[in-house]
Amino acid sequence: MSIRIITPVILLLLLALVPFGAQSLQVLLTLALAKGIAVMGVTVLLRSGQVSFGHALFFAIAAYGGAFTLMLMPGADLIVVFLLGVMAAVLSGILVGLFVARYRFIFFAMLNLAFSMIFWSILEKFYHYTGGADGMRLPRPTVLWIEMERGAYELFMFYLALALAIGLGWFSMRWLESPAGQLFRTLKTNETRLQYLGMSPQRVMMSGYVLSAMLCGTGGILMGLVQGVVTPEYAYWIRSGEMVFIAVLGGAGSVPGALVGAAIYEIVRTYASAFAGDVWQLVLGSFLLIIILFAPGGIAGIYNSLMDCIAGTKEDGE
Repeated sequence: MSIRIITPVILLLLLALVPFGAQSLQVLLTLALAKGIAVMGVTVLLRSGQVSFGHALFFAIAAYGGAFTLMLMPGADLIVVFLLGVMAAVLSGILVGLFVARYRFIFFAMLNLAFSMIFWSILEKFYHYTGGADGMRLPRPTVLWIEMERGAYELFMFYLALALAIGLGWFSMRWLESPAGQLFRTLKTNETRLQYLGMSPQRVMMSGYVLSAMLCGTGGILMGLVQGVVTPEYAYWIRSGEMVFIAVLGGAGSVPGALVGAAIYEIVRTYASAFAGDVWQLVLGSFLLIIILFAPGGIAGIYNSLMDCIAGTKEDGE
């Protein structure tokens, strides 16, 4: 079996054993997986050559959708909360996509940012409904109508996030390699050719845009359910910029890189803030700057280069 297959399998097995061998990392990695799923949405857009600085909009809509569900339906099950949150993100993705799908590059990026900041302002100003800057609580929902204690609930959320990360990551890669995904990637290289073939670039863009909204929404509702509270910061432009940054860190266009990049980003940020005090931003920025300057392909590029070296050494030895 190829080392390119064995290595990811081993890493996934080690990750699955975290609750038993490094329980202190369990919640941190759950949040990292949730953020990684959202970053996959940004990564999908990068495959078409477009960058969105406003995809935190769908991250926040799903999270607030879950919060309103639990407010209006106390005791709602996790499945109901999760599905309604993701559906809210998908519907909003369709509505926003109708406006932004016809634009490209800086116009695309700024329009997404504008929609995100409008939603952030609504969350801030309508504090009688949204809680304003304090946000809204997400009481712990039942799981299959079973009330869980905090420890069992956090363990369940960890494995749910891991399963969703694997499943949605596989689906995203399969979609990008499908005929629809190939058309979507053509937007980056030759959009005019799509028009010559009688296809609408706007419709092609919409398919990938809605998928990216769904992924961001899934990450948002997971984050809210784990943290137990959602705030307007979920929709702020810094959150969107963070997603783009992690996507570049993991390797622009790499779906697995989005998950790995999110995990590395969260771990470095958490421990830098814990041990470096007031200069944790400097530590985090320096680490990320080194990666970007010396490894333009990101984490995925480093991994591929390492696998190529190992494969080349093995062939030479034979």
